[in-house]
Amino acid sequence: MKIITIGNNKGGVGKTMQCFQLVCHLANQGHRVLAIDLDSQANLSSTLGVNIQRTLIPEWLIGDVKVDEILSDAQGDYDFYKNIKLIASSRHMANLAKLLILSESEVRKNAGRKERLMKLRLKEVEDMFDYVVIDTPPMLGDELIMSLVASNLILIPTQAQDYSIDGLEELMDTFEIIKETENPALEFSIIPSMVNPRRKIERIRLEELGQSFNVTPTIRNLVDMQESVALKKPVFMFTNNSKGKQDYKALWDSLGLN
Repeated sequence: MKIITIGNNKGGVGKTMQCFQLVCHLANQGHRVLAIDLDSQANLSSTLGVNIQRTLIPEWLIGDVKVDEILSDAQGDYDFYKNIKLIASSRHMANLAKLLILSESEVRKNAGRKERLMKLRLKEVEDMFDYVVIDTPPMLGDELIMSLVASNLILIPTQAQDYSIDGLEELMDTFEIIKETENPALEFSIIPSMVNPRRKIERIRLEELGQSFNVTPTIRNLVDMQESVALKKPVFMFTNNSKGKQDYKALWDSLGLN
């Protein structure tokens, strides 16, 4: 089972869009996919057709509920949806930090450190799925750190703009700490997202990113992407002349996810 986190401590960079595209792409390849929505805004959950009043993810992480109590079937009009299970989010995710504090002694007994909780829980389902894809909130909090400790790969959507690039420094520092202390096998790729290749400043920033980091092919800022989420139809189902479809095919090829 391969675990992939989509994360960035900055919002508005296309994390949920790329989670949706990746989950659907892998499911369409015939893989058994578990999508985990750790963002209290629950955008991935609603895009996959699941809306719940109260998520039990915090209780699952500390071991108070079993995974079968929080698994939902993704809802959609296409056959590949049968390969997708979802652990859905809600506003209750905002209580995670408080619950971790209240359960500190139990967490230490079972996992040693709270950062290892996601890794511990996902070991319990490793025979059930081929891939786990985790959507994280736009902050460097418990959700993202636990996901990094558990993951094989983090994909970091980043706009080719100064503020977005500057925000990578804190995230990459955290990545290096986790790689050294908890997860030496963790790898990362930066995905230039929502790119306008006609803008000279964005082309310059992309070149700078490529000099410092492992950068994938770009995802352009296209109407295709907005239509994909609005219609709940992944871009691989668009016509062959769709630029969005072309961008994501190049991305998955570069990451060996085809």
